[in-house]
Amino acid sequence: MILKKDLQEVFANYGFDASSYVNIKQIKIGHINSTYTLYFDQGSSVKRYLLQEINTHVFKNPIQLMENIEKITTFLSEKVRLSGAKNYENLSLRVIHTLDHHSYMISSKNHFFRVYNFIENAKTYQKTNDLKLFYNAGKTIGTFQNMLSDFDASQLHETIPNFHNTPYRFQTFLKVLKENPCDRAKDCEEEIQFVLHLKDFTPVITSLIEQKLIPIKVTHNDTKLNNIMFDCETKEGLCLVDLDTVMPGTILYDFGDAIRSGCNRADEDEKNLEKVRFSVDLFKAFSEGYLSSVASSITECEVNHLVDSAILMTFECGMRFLTDYLDGDHYFKTKYDNHNLVRCRTQFHLVKQMIEQKDVLEEIVQEAYKKERNWK
Repeated sequence: MILKKDLQEVFANYGFDASSYVNIKQIKIGHINSTYTLYFDQGSSVKRYLLQEINTHVFKNPIQLMENIEKITTFLSEKVRLSGAKNYENLSLRVIHTLDHHSYMISSKNHFFRVYNFIENAKTYQKTNDLKLFYNAGKTIGTFQNMLSDFDASQLHETIPNFHNTPYRFQTFLKVLKENPCDRAKDCEEEIQFVLHLKDFTPVITSLIEQKLIPIKVTHNDTKLNNIMFDCETKEGLCLVDLDTVMPGTILYDFGDAIRSGCNRADEDEKNLEKVRFSVDLFKAFSEGYLSSVASSITECEVNHLVDSAILMTFECGMRFLTDYLDGDHYFKTKYDNHNLVRCRTQFHLVKQMIEQKDVLEEIVQEAYKKERNWK
């Protein structure tokens, strides 16, 4: 829980009225930053703010991180304001500034804080089989990318270098495999061979970037379902949150990661692989929602590699789980000895299913794109 002295300093830096302060509650979703809701009595209503302490052990340069977030949220907030939407204040996160106009504050205990507007009448979902909800998820991510399609991504810092550089991740895997520091390679020979078999697939996106066949745009880089705020009543998507990994990249990463995390019918660490099923129906719903929002700014080359991105992001995630398992479980939190290996097997099982159904998935994407572009 937040230190009393830190909270007092937050109030002083942001000019919050201590006399109207009602309560603070910790939000325990999320594993990196510490997040709280602040409540203030406004007479006939309660005003809420989102307070976060940034984990500077994970995010080594929080100032650059906040520079990225401030640029993106300012740009998006102005766009939704000009759109004339009735609930425009709920359609984008906004950074609340300190009295001296900073997007963050550092307490006397050297703790790094920021404050956002609170998205009212909204909720998140950890998982869903609701096709309409997942359609709305795709639509929201597509809207985020479409609104930022004319933002100059070169203005942003690359806060986590090589985050989705799959060939780089592959080389890291090879290094750890060669060293085999925990003598675990003998327990996962099938998974190791699966990674080696897909070696030539690893640069499928980075090669497009290097050849300048796809543009560099703003990417969220963590498009899990629980990073989307939905209207509590209509289930319409409102906005994306958790913007700490916003960086320059390709929008293919965001599409792929959303499919990876959202189209698995089972849990990420399901031991029984018979329960791990890739849902074509959810893929179709998401793709249609996504392309309904982004069709006017996405390029044909990007469209033609959406399915590849879903396969690649799932493969990359599984490879990272496998690498961490071989290395002794230093990166991902685990609950038991072979937890990362179980996670890896789940991802690779999804990859195999996507590859088997790739022609079907490609047809879904092309039909949805043609519909939005009014092609016949």
